[in-house]
Amino acid sequence: MPALNSLPASNAQEMSRALAQQAAIAARPRSCQIHLLANGPEPQMLVVNGSQLYHLPPELAARFDGARAQRDETLIGALLAENGLDAPPAIDDLPIRDPLPHAFSLAIAQKCNLGCGYCYAQQGDFGGPSKNMSLDTAIRAVDWLLKKTSPGGKINLAFLGGEPLANRKVLRAATEYAAAQATAKNFKLGFSITTNGTLLNEDDADFFETYGFAVTVSLDGTRKIHDLLRPFKNGAGSFDRIIANTAPLLKRQKCMQVSARVTVTPSNLDLPATLDTFIGMGFHSVGFSPLLNAPDSQGEMDAAHLVELLEAMIACGLAFEQHTLRGVRYPFANLLGALRELHRGTHRPYPCGAGAGYLGVSADGALSACHRFVDAEEGKLGDLVLGIDASRQNRWLAERHVHTQEPCRHCWARYLCGGGCHHEVLARGRTACDYIRSWLHYALQAYGRLSRLHPAFFSDNEPASWEWAPRPSAGLPENS
Repeated sequence: MPALNSLPASNAQEMSRALAQQAAIAARPRSCQIHLLANGPEPQMLVVNGSQLYHLPPELAARFDGARAQRDETLIGALLAENGLDAPPAIDDLPIRDPLPHAFSLAIAQKCNLGCGYCYAQQGDFGGPSKNMSLDTAIRAVDWLLKKTSPGGKINLAFLGGEPLANRKVLRAATEYAAAQATAKNFKLGFSITTNGTLLNEDDADFFETYGFAVTVSLDGTRKIHDLLRPFKNGAGSFDRIIANTAPLLKRQKCMQVSARVTVTPSNLDLPATLDTFIGMGFHSVGFSPLLNAPDSQGEMDAAHLVELLEAMIACGLAFEQHTLRGVRYPFANLLGALRELHRGTHRPYPCGAGAGYLGVSADGALSACHRFVDAEEGKLGDLVLGIDASRQNRWLAERHVHTQEPCRHCWARYLCGGGCHHEVLARGRTACDYIRSWLHYALQAYGRLSRLHPAFFSDNEPASWEWAPRPSAGLPENS
């Protein structure tokens, strides 16, 4: 593999295509216990139980590969035990029961001024009449969340919509109330907002900086593509207004962090150009999310598009590796997040905290599994007046556990993926498994390269690579 820190753009494109093709083959599920990577001078192997990554002598890697080729899980288990790589199951079949939330997303405004055709919220109103959350409901949500959390605990309050700034007055009042209550009761409180950026103003920049918001701005590419995908309801483009409105936030961000989130459709697959553009503007991070579920199926990514997406994502990943080896910050959120999860040994039975540590709250105070299930019967879990319906919540968590999912329970990536977004899976099935596995395969390779070539990148945490002794389990990550 050529030196990443001196790779010409043309070679990077060729390499990303080659790595994507290799990953698509290598990532196919061949064992539910291990995943092998040929990476650098020593092969590596992911032990699925506990998400442990090891360097192996070539001869031992060959033995594991032979057992895997025979589809002999008994032999693989014996090899793990023989080499001290076995351990009690980190995740069993028991679902989480009766969890208490530590994060709420408030659908503070079930309305929007944009007309994005792919919107899961059906252009902001979730298929019903447009409405705002009242301040009483927002305060009830804050009080309920604080009541369910132990003093000194950490909670998060997210504002979503629709477009949350369509109800700016309640958003601000709820933030001020929550901050005061958290201070008085010794809670650690984080705030976030996801906005389309069209209603932002300079005063918002000051407010979000004061309260340390994580601000996510939805931007789907450079001007032409973005305006095609995210127009105003009258058809006019929104890009120029968003960029102008976001500029004061980008200048002020210290306690506040401003990120760009790009929904990827077949129309905007030039991810490297988009990434460089937004990083150049000063966004704290930039992340991509493929469109897998749209109300009318328009703009969804099919298998061929996901192949293109993988190549584009790996191209962004190679640029991240190049910049990192040169000591230059390059905030590609998808790879940063993957490396962080791999380093901490993330292993989880669910893809996120939906229905457990994290709940969505509708404008009327109904509780749902997450912000995507607002006003949807399949994700309904109670309301702020009567509380969580424990039977519905526990049934949800039992049914969504990765061990109950097919083909997940036979897949080496199950504890890294967790089974995929509940909303997307329930609506469309698992259409992106090959892409997800291939991306994780690349991320594991990148982790191996960076831990070998630039171990200081991981020096703030535990060591970046292991030989034989399993690292102490980091436990399940916070599901938020």
